Amino acid sequence: MSVQSLSLSRQIAYAIGQLGWSILINIIGTWLVYFYLPPKEAGLPILIMDTAIFVIFNVIGLVSAVGRLWDAVTDPYIANKSDMANTRWGRRVPFLAVGALPAAFFCALVFMPPDSSVSTLNLAWMIGALLLFYLFLTIYVTPYFALIPELGHNPTERLNISTYISVTYFLGIAIAAQAPNIWNTLMDEQTLGLSKVAAIQWTLGILCFFALICMYFPVFAINEKKYCESIPSTIPFKESLILTFKNKSFLVFALSDFAYFLSLTILQSGLIYYVTILLSKEDKLSGTLFVVMGVFSFILYPIVNLLAKKVGKKPMVILGLFVFLSVFVFVFFLGFSWMPIPPIVQAYLIVIVAAIPMAILGILPNAILADIAELDGIKTGSKREGLFYAGRTFMQKAGQTIGILIFSSLLLLGRDAADPMGIRLTGPAAAIFCFLAILFFSKYDEKNTLKEIETSKQK
Repeated sequence: MSVQSLSLSRQIAYAIGQLGWSILINIIGTWLVYFYLPPKEAGLPILIMDTAIFVIFNVIGLVSAVGRLWDAVTDPYIANKSDMANTRWGRRVPFLAVGALPAAFFCALVFMPPDSSVSTLNLAWMIGALLLFYLFLTIYVTPYFALIPELGHNPTERLNISTYISVTYFLGIAIAAQAPNIWNTLMDEQTLGLSKVAAIQWTLGILCFFALICMYFPVFAINEKKYCESIPSTIPFKESLILTFKNKSFLVFALSDFAYFLSLTILQSGLIYYVTILLSKEDKLSGTLFVVMGVFSFILYPIVNLLAKKVGKKPMVILGLFVFLSVFVFVFFLGFSWMPIPPIVQAYLIVIVAAIPMAILGILPNAILADIAELDGIKTGSKREGLFYAGRTFMQKAGQTIGILIFSSLLLLGRDAADPMGIRLTGPAAAIFCFLAILFFSKYDEKNTLKEIETSKQK
């Protein structure tokens, strides 16, 4: 019996799963540094040591790096287990069911350290909670992405699914960014009158619970036996991993993805600092800016989808990376008194322009990787979608880790209104890595990949 195409309602249910884990990962990416090492203007206590290690590295950046090294072990292992799984519920969905609850739980726990001031116990708490969060997020996310080439039975279906999950990913960013609006409400004497620390913890806890509900949508909506051509891999783990990274198209894609997510993480982690320090605005503006960026991205999604079908996905990705590079360069000049543009206009200008690459790079990379995985399966006879997406997830996480490491280390050069140079330098640093992403991705041969897929189907 041939597999069925996924209905629109089930595609949306699948995409809602991404909304859930996007909220979780963006809570960590946006608020971890701010919560544990806040600027003086934030009115929050510093909770871990604020010192340089080996002269240039910041403690919180090194902690994040440890978490991602942990992912280096768990990502391919979980992917291989998923590829080889053969249960009555399928290869992927059981992993989603297991990973969702603890991922949300430990994400919330990251922001509930035992001490209210700087302590080694807080540092140990943060490390332990982060490691467990990353482990269970991997159990969910890697099999989740591996479903894309199995649910999308041709390039058009895969592009459409990638479009929907891009929408929910950026909704996750926007929802995570609304945290200041929620915690300011909880701090109001006419509501709960909580302290700022307690308000932040309640806010992030509520968001984690909402994320958990979203993550279970695909668990109940996707019947792999009905919608997926799911053939368990029989290639041993080590051999399968080597075959995956020997794929030239995947390698250049993964290196480009690493550089892109590194630069994106710097922007995401820095936005609250750009708003409050460089532009001297209230922290709640950052949430508004994320919404504006999301709305403009959504408006562009149909255009990106249409243009990708007409001119190809590769040219669109290159365009998006070049636009992002210009955004990162502009960050350095934010808030200077000689700028002819008012600070509030600068804030909106940067997110509106950033919406262009966010739309392009939110949709197309997942569809491109699905093409690469499909062609590899045709050539090798082994369907290893899990390892391809694990490889991408690992490179994303590595990029996010190095991004946080670079961002938090640059803050050592100045992160307050009196001395903001470290914050300003995050822009040029991100621009450098965005340029590297362009160089790597230019090596991908999209035309030949699609041609070989089409030729194989005609045989």
